[in-house]
Amino acid sequence: MVEGNPLIDQLSWRLKRFGYLLQRVRGSFALRGWRGTVARMQQQFQSRPQLDDDLSLLSLDEPFSPFALPVAAEPQVSIIIPIHGKLAYTVACLRSLARHEPLAPFEVIVVDDASPDDSASVLAQIDGARLLRNEHNLGFIASCNAGAAVARGEFLLFLNNDTQVTSGWLDALLRCFSERADCGIAGSRLVYPDGRLQEAGGLVFADGSCWTTGRFEPRDAAAFRYRRATDYVSGAALLIRREVFGRVGGFDARYAPAYYEDTDLAFAVRQLGLRVYYEPASTVIHCEGISAGNDLGSGMKRYQLINQATFVDKWMAELTRQPPAGTPLERAMRWHSRGRVLVVDAMTPEPARDSGSLRLCAILRLLDEQGWSTCFLPDDGHASSEEISALGELGCEVLARPQTPALPHWLKRHGRELHAVILCRHTVAGQYADLVRQHAPQAKLLFDTVDLHFLREQRAAELSGNATLARQAETSRRGELALIEQSDVTFVVSSHEQALLAQMLPKARVELLSNIHDVHGCRRSHRERRDLVFIGGYGHPPNSDAIRWIAGEIMPRLREALPDIRLHVLGDLPKAVPRDLAVAGLELHGRVDDLGPWLDGCVASLAPLRFGAGVKGKINMAMSYGVPVVATSVAVEGMQLSDGVDVLVADDAASFVAAVLRLHEDGALWQRLSVNGLDNVQQHFSAAAAAATLRRVLD
Repeated sequence: MVEGNPLIDQLSWRLKRFGYLLQRVRGSFALRGWRGTVARMQQQFQSRPQLDDDLSLLSLDEPFSPFALPVAAEPQVSIIIPIHGKLAYTVACLRSLARHEPLAPFEVIVVDDASPDDSASVLAQIDGARLLRNEHNLGFIASCNAGAAVARGEFLLFLNNDTQVTSGWLDALLRCFSERADCGIAGSRLVYPDGRLQEAGGLVFADGSCWTTGRFEPRDAAAFRYRRATDYVSGAALLIRREVFGRVGGFDARYAPAYYEDTDLAFAVRQLGLRVYYEPASTVIHCEGISAGNDLGSGMKRYQLINQATFVDKWMAELTRQPPAGTPLERAMRWHSRGRVLVVDAMTPEPARDSGSLRLCAILRLLDEQGWSTCFLPDDGHASSEEISALGELGCEVLARPQTPALPHWLKRHGRELHAVILCRHTVAGQYADLVRQHAPQAKLLFDTVDLHFLREQRAAELSGNATLARQAETSRRGELALIEQSDVTFVVSSHEQALLAQMLPKARVELLSNIHDVHGCRRSHRERRDLVFIGGYGHPPNSDAIRWIAGEIMPRLREALPDIRLHVLGDLPKAVPRDLAVAGLELHGRVDDLGPWLDGCVASLAPLRFGAGVKGKINMAMSYGVPVVATSVAVEGMQLSDGVDVLVADDAASFVAAVLRLHEDGALWQRLSVNGLDNVQQHFSAAAAAATLRRVLD
């Protein structure tokens, strides 16, 4: 055996390394542009602490002492951890599993791939861990397949031993499966120990090359906090159904000992008609490079280049549908979506706050289900971390300050990427409609009225006799009608408003996109119920007027007829509740997290609205739980409801009292209204009806 010249070997290695670096720089310029490449280099080389204290990593130096992992008789998830040495990392990984125990029952299978250290003897002291031992070193793929062969769970979770999990990590991956019927694989958000993002899903280009998105970005950057379909996810933290894993034959042995097996698995699952999802709500800390190093020219890492050729040979036909090498990252990330849709509203929706938020969130969910890449921009620029996460679960990216500039600047840069823009409310649409036409001329301009503001204001002016409000209503009317004429399509929430606009603007295209509600069903009988509810925040003028009417006239008369009856007001309230609302039987609870228990226990819901417009979410919500509603003529307008069939209509205090008494005493009437109300929601206010409208408009 001839020994090489160390100097020549060193020089050869440096030339190879320079070649790889040059290749990556060229690729980065193509994918990111020069600005993005410079920003990436700054991120990579900036001085940072080695560990982010917020992640609360477990120390690798802690002396070992035996501990226990939870043991489930019937595990839902089998966590499979292949190891080859690196005992300190494995112990820390297992400790993190014990520390952040998920809600789902699980088992832990550690596959010791002939470790050169004392891993097997030490890990045998951990109660609850199933330890398998390979007599010879078989590699990552064979070890994973061996663990899967003995697993008992419905799901398999492949986890690298150089990881540490965080709170809620596994339950978030399972939630992705429960909320996405087409989910075949779900992968975690991987972060470095220093806190930066490591991977937010992976891209595959037509030449078989791969790119991990988000590397070195801040881990909480909103651009990587929404659930989305992706080409593949890393096998460092990957969840798949055991049945699906078996159906595709497990990890393909032709990629042994490792690399490209996770990408290959993703393509095999996608071939079944399922999708691969990146799940940002699941965070796993990954010490990348500990398992296999970083040098592409030596050790395990060299198989990354070898197996790319194997992958291309196997998936040649499928790769023709992938983006060409060099496609900009933002375009490549949305390559398989139908197009990009921007939604703008006054503020970030919060379903517990108001009916409009509930409707908008349902629309965002439907857009995602129909294959659109959606982004939401709040006009006030604000979005809390919780709100970003909530919309992220709907597959929607949030564009908020400080990471996103004002909409005019954003449109100037991204307008040409858009298929459609939905502008909600005339106060928002009036600001931006011209800018959308200027910077996104190819995009459909969709104006979502939410409700016709001028109609609500006209009625409020008539009720109060306020001349200033009447002038405001006329200003709103001119503005809203001008926007409707300017837009490609206008959405209204009620058939009454659709008919009204057909008379006023016969050439405008006006589509019905009403409230969207799940049908929860009636869960208690008439005999098990008592009391009444009113749903709605006090800050909305029709609601505050209704609550004052309840307090001043309706509630005193109700207490005369039914002395023990109470009416519970559920919705946002001012910090200082007006004194005139302090009447017997009227209980103001403010916003509640879950309306279900209240609606399951009440006899009826009241909607004494004397002015307003649009469809009333308070009525839809009550009926979706099978709760009969007593409402004014204005409140039921355009909701396809008939007095005595699926609602009781009352327009004065005495009529409200009479209707409530009927519902208390007549179980048959109560049951009929309950059943017919549920049917009304199902027919007119379901997700299916809204989805049909969106398909018709966007297709």
